[in-house]
Amino acid sequence: MQQDLGSYRKSYEKSELTEASISKNPMELFQKWFYEVEASEGVDEPNAMTVSTIGMDGYPKSRVVLLKKYTFEGFIFYTNYESEKGRAIMSNPKVCVSFFWPIMERQVIIKGNAEKIAENLSDGYFESRPDGSKLGAIVSPQSEVIPNREYLESKLKNLEKDYAAKEIERPGYWGGFIVKPVSMEFWQGRPNRLHDRIRYTMQADYDWNMERLAP
Repeated sequence: MQQDLGSYRKSYEKSELTEASISKNPMELFQKWFYEVEASEGVDEPNAMTVSTIGMDGYPKSRVVLLKKYTFEGFIFYTNYESEKGRAIMSNPKVCVSFFWPIMERQVIIKGNAEKIAENLSDGYFESRPDGSKLGAIVSPQSEVIPNREYLESKLKNLEKDYAAKEIERPGYWGGFIVKPVSMEFWQGRPNRLHDRIRYTMQADYDWNMERLAP
């Protein structure tokens, strides 16, 4: 089976990225871009991001998760710490996070170090979730082999009965990671594949160095 995709073509025409027009701090540029994507029609989840880790088997693996908060310090998402993703991060905290916003012809690639956030912050976010999502975090032994779909649904029904009259507390194996960036690359599609690429790299004094990369 094969399919030739060589005829796929797209010309990128929507914007440009110049050093004179952007901040010296990449988080400010990220916020600007994120606001612009949020304001665009037809984007369901602008906070969808790809997290890449090095697994326990030595292979890289990427998956899409949802960004739940960003600050000048970094990017926060939540997961099961005992999942394949969680165990990979605990073994090797060097990760890559990327956003692709085709509606704006933009991409952001972030290299950084991930670490657990404070437990009270994970508690606060867990409390804000719908009850169904809370129970889902308890029900799912994320990344483990399970016998069938019914296994999960049966566990969920039992938990719904157990928690019918009591508060659903965050399990200790579920919580947030923050990815603290060491480099951030901003990619803006341009005509003739001569795309704009600006990379920020954190220096020893925690200042950012800005460079233009060839497309």
